[in-house]
Amino acid sequence: MLRGVLLLLACFLCLTGCERSEGKGTENVGDVYQIYYLNSAMTKMEPQEYHMPQKPEGDLEDVTDWRIRNLMEQLRTVPKDLDRQAAVPDKVGFERYKLEDTVLYLYFDNNYAMMNATREILCRSSLVRTLTQVKGVDYVAVYTAEQPLMDSSGSPVGPMANSDFIDNISNVNSYEKTELPLYFSDDTGEKLVKETREVVHNVNTSLEKLVIEQLIAGPGRPGMNSTLPKDTKLLNVSVNENICYINFDSAFLNNTLEVREYIPIYSIVNSLAAASSINKVQITVNGSQEVMFRDSISLNQLFERNLDYNAENEEALNDIGGTEQ
Repeated sequence: MLRGVLLLLACFLCLTGCERSEGKGTENVGDVYQIYYLNSAMTKMEPQEYHMPQKPEGDLEDVTDWRIRNLMEQLRTVPKDLDRQAAVPDKVGFERYKLEDTVLYLYFDNNYAMMNATREILCRSSLVRTLTQVKGVDYVAVYTAEQPLMDSSGSPVGPMANSDFIDNISNVNSYEKTELPLYFSDDTGEKLVKETREVVHNVNTSLEKLVIEQLIAGPGRPGMNSTLPKDTKLLNVSVNENICYINFDSAFLNNTLEVREYIPIYSIVNSLAAASSINKVQITVNGSQEVMFRDSISLNQLFERNLDYNAENEEALNDIGGTEQ
């Protein structure tokens, strides 16, 4: 009897020890992130798994700042056992960052702007894809020498989301930069205003698909409002004889955004017409045309570009009227 009790006690102590050992082992295991390094030839990104260490007890630093700082250190320092290159070149100085709302602003010195176009695309993609994994960081904006990063046309690139880099850039030669004219709602919800956005994407991705995905992602500039719910799923998009056929899931109909009923429709139509040779658009929901959008617009029709909804067109007309007077 005594032997049996001792045996049970030994088993209990063993199990308790195992549980404590497991608990101790997991105390130092944080969230898992992907650090996007470059391959040795600097032609593509190669992610590496990184276990974020736990913030030490008593450390007063905010947990989000802790994660951002750790990820930036990893991006700039490649482990010695990895045959890879840091996304940010050694000669580029990282000065500071700030997080406002969900936009992470990164400030580099003037050497960032000295990178060639290929390296800069990879660097930018690496920064965005790595840092937007942090909870609370939805966008990354790059500044160089205290000035916002500019695109090839001289316009500010602005805050970039993970969705701006369609798929993962595995080979830079398979990707290109495209400027998309996108129409979002103004602050009144009654007119459309244009945002020109530079997107890095796979050359095999259709322009029409890019436009719709960027509209769903929402505007990147202040003073603009979304026109499509962020949970909208694009089921299919195809083009035939300059007519674009778009099929959304039912989330498209759950549009409770504070915009006039026609704004979401012509946000799509006018953006597609401005970006490509599309002149008509057919919208379906789960494959059906027999749908009423916001109980007032039948989707059983082809929609054509209508500049009357564009604020820029109204301003141009006002300028002409003022000149004639």
